Amino acid sequence: MFDEFDTLSPDERESQLFTGFAENLKRSSAACPGLDAHLKGHDLSSINDRQALQGLPVLRKSVLMAAQQSNPPFGGFVDESSLEGLRVFMSPGPVYEPQVAGSDPWQAVRALHAAGIRRGMRVHNAFSYHLTPGGFIIDEGARALGCVVFPAGVGGTESQVQAIRHLGSQVYVGTPDYLQVLLDHAQGESAPLSTITHALVSGGALFPAMRQRYQEQGIHVLQCYATADLGVIAYETSSGDTIHAGMVVNEGLIVELLVPGTDTPVSPGQVGEVVVTRLDSGYPLLRFATGDLSAQITEQSPCGRTQMRLAGWMGRADQRAKVRGMFVDPVQLHALPRQFKQLDRWRLTITREGGKDFMKLRVTLKPGTTPSAEEANALQKDLAAALKASTNVSGQAAIVDALPDDGVVVDDQRDYEKG
Repeated sequence: MFDEFDTLSPDERESQLFTGFAENLKRSSAACPGLDAHLKGHDLSSINDRQALQGLPVLRKSVLMAAQQSNPPFGGFVDESSLEGLRVFMSPGPVYEPQVAGSDPWQAVRALHAAGIRRGMRVHNAFSYHLTPGGFIIDEGARALGCVVFPAGVGGTESQVQAIRHLGSQVYVGTPDYLQVLLDHAQGESAPLSTITHALVSGGALFPAMRQRYQEQGIHVLQCYATADLGVIAYETSSGDTIHAGMVVNEGLIVELLVPGTDTPVSPGQVGEVVVTRLDSGYPLLRFATGDLSAQITEQSPCGRTQMRLAGWMGRADQRAKVRGMFVDPVQLHALPRQFKQLDRWRLTITREGGKDFMKLRVTLKPGTTPSAEEANALQKDLAAALKASTNVSGQAAIVDALPDDGVVVDDQRDYEKG
């Protein structure tokens, strides 16, 4: 266990979550005019339990994005007087979010500790430090835990392997599949990365076959569920070599599971959209809809922690998908018909090939458009380049004869059970 909060009784935890909640909410609303407008007409002084909280409107990313566009930079949802000495990030959408104040601002410490990572360990951080807070989420948490962090970021595999060897890093943090890229690269040079024994991964699916392969290489890998807006929402736990199903919810967060697109709670055990409340004074998020799907596990975790448990990431309530650590959103493809006038329909398919995420943009052309083979090849290359430019993730493109007329733009075909 990390501390005594891990084993609070559910009643004690619920009481602590709502102690002073109404007063803090009123102060936050007064400091954030966008939030105040969003909550207009609601009696904030009465929000003192979960049932009362459910009377407040759900905040969806589309609402936050629209507010930021009409009232930059934060749409009035941030107390800008709290930002001195901190950072601001841009995530896909785009959505601009600030770092909140304090040590371990994204609450990564508990996830790191649950993964067996301890003070003094050297951590190789392969999350991106560019634009989004991914790298900083774990960086701040690891340093708060007392670890030594190497900010590797993404790319430059040879340099990263050299750094791990030279520093003798014991811990990898990053996307699930990139760890194997590093291990394979080192093995190809006949010098395995034998110092890495622990890993905490996020930003993509840790498929069962992938986890098993890491275990066979002597690496204990757990995963956490995090977002740029909220930080670490939940994380896996283990007892010795036994990894427990599901994830425990981080302390200080109020998590609800709602029928996707509504404010209606699902029945116990049913899959619903993850909606999170984090009442930070600088960046309060009230009933923030993540767009992710999960279900509650009603039994207490075998590890002894008493927090609410989620079944893990179970897909998206919308068509957004996470590919190689980056969200790919249908809205990112809306510029295609303006750039390529000959397009009729388009569909981005995401699969797993060779143990890696693979994207392919399939398009149909308007009737009467019959390019030559050379023109078709050039168009496919241009489409692949446009896909990379709009999503920051590389993929292929293909012209096809027909696509289903079902409204699907991003088709995630990955099997999260088999990997």
